[in-house]
Amino acid sequence: MATAEVLCVGEVLWDSLPAGLFLGGAPFNVACHLRAAGIAAAMVSRIGDDRLGEEIIRRAARYGVATDLVQVDETLPTGFVRVSLDQSGGAAYEIVAPAAWDAIVVNEELLTRAEAARAIVFGSLAQRNKVTRATIERLWQSKALMVFDANLRPPFDDKEVVRRSLQRADVVKLSEVELGELIKWYGLPADTREAATSIAEKFGCNVVCVTRGPEGAVMWRDGAWSEHDGFEVDVRDTVGAGDAFLAVLLAGILSGSADNVVLKHANLIGAYIATQDGAVPIEAIQPR
Repeated sequence: MATAEVLCVGEVLWDSLPAGLFLGGAPFNVACHLRAAGIAAAMVSRIGDDRLGEEIIRRAARYGVATDLVQVDETLPTGFVRVSLDQSGGAAYEIVAPAAWDAIVVNEELLTRAEAARAIVFGSLAQRNKVTRATIERLWQSKALMVFDANLRPPFDDKEVVRRSLQRADVVKLSEVELGELIKWYGLPADTREAATSIAEKFGCNVVCVTRGPEGAVMWRDGAWSEHDGFEVDVRDTVGAGDAFLAVLLAGILSGSADNVVLKHANLIGAYIATQDGAVPIEAIQPR
């Protein structure tokens, strides 16, 4: 029987923003916000044997995220990303490679936890290296709900990696910009709803959610559509807003909430995070 635990698999790293260093990585951000929503979450990643790695473990404890599945690499450094912001708060990323999270390996404890997990969250960025990619694909054998965050970050946006991920995913979250890439890659219809429907039908996904920045989001779920127009806020930076959105979306799906309620709450947390520096402001992440 599945436990209440959700495994978030992939990169945990430091975002270097104009305002300073902030702990991040899409799967880690999702884990933090899941904890804030009252759902047990464990991070599956790899850090360097260095000061930045030690600080990740220390801070993760403040957020209530389990780190016993975080591996330590003796040679590769803890992940690091240089983030630049435009005038509207939009982010561009320079993702340093190689990093420890490129080398997440399979072990018996990870397989045992994956088999018992309620859901497994994974993205495409962590699959840029064959080692972590093979580990993620091994976890796909679990019966847990598979949640795929497209999270395309050039030059690490591989259409075959995304294709395989979509084929295994039960829930898919992607931005409107990322949907545009999938439309070109796979010859999908140009209309957002038609493209999302095509993804669901082509790859057998139960949920496809497309975020539209300040214009909210639309969601296809088991053949029915829901939409929310979003919230108007003063944006500081958009780093992690989509990750917070995904966490609350998943929490709502797991709790059986109505689709319109799920989208409203997901948009609300995403909008709030866009008003803050970094992806996981500590005052917003107090585990219940």
